[in-house]
Parts: sequence; structure tokens; C-alpha cells
Amino acid sequence: MAKKEKTEMSFLDHLEELRWHIIRSFASIFVFAILAFVFKNFVFDVVILGPSRPDFFTNQLLCRISEALNLPVLCINQEQLKFQNIQMSGQFVMHIWVAFITGLVISFPYIFWEFWRFVRPALYENEVKHSRGAIFFASILFSLGILFAYYVITPLSVYFLGNYQVSESVENIINFGSYVSTISSIVLASGVMFELPIFIYFLSKVGLVTAEFLKKYRRHAIVVVLALAAIITPPDMISQIMVCLPLIVLYEAGIVIAKRVEKKKAMA
Repeated sequence: MAKKEKTEMSFLDHLEELRWHIIRSFASIFVFAILAFVFKNFVFDVVILGPSRPDFFTNQLLCRISEALNLPVLCINQEQLKFQNIQMSGQFVMHIWVAFITGLVISFPYIFWEFWRFVRPALYENEVKHSRGAIFFASILFSLGILFAYYVITPLSVYFLGNYQVSESVENIINFGSYVSTISSIVLASGVMFELPIFIYFLSKVGLVTAEFLKKYRRHAIVVVLALAAIITPPDMISQIMVCLPLIVLYEAGIVIAKRVEKKKAMA
């Protein structure tokens, strides 16, 4: 159980090492952000504006389902929303912001790998062995969260918020910056929340949570999940339920993970 043989590093050495991990992480974000900035037509027309278009995959699928079940209410986003820019530098600033967000999302696996490289020397050999799949599973969960939010939550949010009216006399002409902010917050929040099993794994490794603890406070966790769903989704029940269900499943998966960690600790 001894730690790997390595030269002792001072506090300043650790700070220097951390600095280079951070620099490399920001460099990866910068590179992908430049690519996203250059290919703005694809990023904006296809990706960002996609959920608001009638030909978006989810919108078409729901319309087919509505025809099969004779439920017209399921056919959403069939009228293109109107967007406007009201600031001189608005579109340019938004272009830079979206490029940065894109770079962050694409770079996430590399950033997590840099973080792993920094903490790895402090782990025991058996901990390193059992944690080798952390980068892979963290990347998969983050990607699933992003895709789930983009293809499921975002179209529903766009439809609800973009078409909600307090009066027929008030027309929705949406500020493009507000649209992008809503989409990016939903997608990023979902990606982070899908990391719940990874968080539970590391917390259980250091002894901060146990499977029994997670079971005991399951009801409290569900309340927290409901609150988070209400924050990142529009105030309609369908969207909130669709966010809550996978998070509850991930919480239950976290309990199983905590049990496995405790079992391995007992066998060590």
C-alpha cells in the first residue's frame, strides 16, 4: 500500500506543477475555441440554432410521434423563432463566448486527464489501479449529459420559453444573447450533473460518504435533484421530470459505486 517511489516535492514545486497543468488545459481550450471561431457557420447555424429549427432531429421525431398517436401537442418548434441583436458588439462578443464554451466542452476529457495527472502521485498504487477508468467514465458521463440536454431538454425549453406569452399583444422577438445563454447554461449544467457518480466515487474513496449515508439521505437527495431540475429547466413539469429521472438513476448508481469502494477497502 506504499505510495509510488518518487522524489519529494516542496510546496512551491507542487504549485509550479499545478501551474503547468492549468496552462496546458487552457491551451487545449484555446485551440478548440479558435477552431470553433473559424467554423462559425457550422457552430451557430447547425449547433446553436439547431434546437429552434423545425428540421431538428428531436423536433421531427416528436412530430412523427404526434402524428402516430394523434397528439398534436407533441409537435413542437414548427415555427422558426425570431432573434435580434440589440448591441453594436453583441454578435462579436457572442461569437467569442460561444467559441470559448465550445472549446471547454470539447477539451473536457483532456482537462480531466490533466487534473488526474496532478493528483495521481498522491495516490496509493492500488488506488491508481482502481481509478484508471475514471477519465474514460467521466468523459462518457459528461458527453451523455451534454447530449441529453441538447437533444431532449433544450428543444423543450426553447419551445416553452420561446412561445410563452402573457398576452397575444406581446410578440416574442428574442434577444440572441439570451437564447445562447439559456442553451449554454442548460447544456453545461447537465454535463456537470451527470458527473454525479464520479463525484460520489472520489468522496467515498476519501471516506466522506458511504453507501449507508447515501441511502439514509436518499429522500433529501431527491429534493435537491428536484431543485436543481427547476433551476436549469423551464417551469414546465415535463422538462423537470425528464431531468430528474436520469439524475435519480445516477444517484442510485452512486450508491452501488460506494458499496464497491467500501468492499475493496475491506479486502485491502
